[in-house]
Amino acid sequence: MNKTDKDLIPVQALLIPKPILYTGKILNWISPFLASRFAARIFLTPFGYEMPDREKLMYEKSQKELVRIEKINREVMVYQYGQSEKKILLVHGWSGSGTQLSKIADQFLENGYSTVSFDAPAHGKSPGKRTILPHFLETIYYLEKQHGPFEAAVGHSLGGMSLLKTTKHGLQIKKLVIIGTANSITAVTKNFAKNLQLNKKVAKLLKSYFDKRYGEDLNNYSGAVSAAGVKIPTLVVHDKNDVDVHYSAAHEINDALDDGKLLLTEKLGHRKILGDAGVIENIANFILE
Repeated sequence: MNKTDKDLIPVQALLIPKPILYTGKILNWISPFLASRFAARIFLTPFGYEMPDREKLMYEKSQKELVRIEKINREVMVYQYGQSEKKILLVHGWSGSGTQLSKIADQFLENGYSTVSFDAPAHGKSPGKRTILPHFLETIYYLEKQHGPFEAAVGHSLGGMSLLKTTKHGLQIKKLVIIGTANSITAVTKNFAKNLQLNKKVAKLLKSYFDKRYGEDLNNYSGAVSAAGVKIPTLVVHDKNDVDVHYSAAHEINDALDDGKLLLTEKLGHRKILGDAGVIENIANFILE
């Protein structure tokens, strides 16, 4: 499979091992309820990947520290890249890592900023097998206390959703950039079930299970719901060919923002967009202006 073909396949569909797909199909046939419980376990399990060469420079040159966040009882690898007192927080998406936004971080270094990022629990160099969205949120709050204040923050996919939520609830930044960020948790669970080759009934049961488990409607974490409480200038970046998160989410989030700016691209997908020179220039200009 060449790189162009991979860009047309959702990340989850690429990373989920085939035996898991086969097991899910069998359970779906036997019992959608059992399939939903199986899917819930997989949903909370990020799948790693070998670090690409483009991320290795940032990894090697960063100051790395494994810290324990008592509130979530998890250890997290933190990266400090550069020496400037003007700091920008970077937050990766599901199955990503703290060096995933390395090309963006390199641009910030050229502009006189340093960056702070992290491997969420069970991601990258952080230990664990499973994690949940609140772990991302608590890690962001922890890093603000330990390394803030931050001038701005940039988040990809789930990282963008996490930053919208934390900014709404007090993260002190002057500007925010989100890239390829989903709006609806319901849509996220539907897409996950689809990538696991499970039917719509399983997707509905999966969302209902999580709502009951965590004691609230998880759509409270959806992008546009959080965006309605974000008052700072926010750049919403999304590609029209994103097969992981449909670009309609960008419109929905931007419409809910108090001071939003929308940047739509084409033929970059969900992942290539993070290394595109034009996108990175637009992000840097937005932060600097």
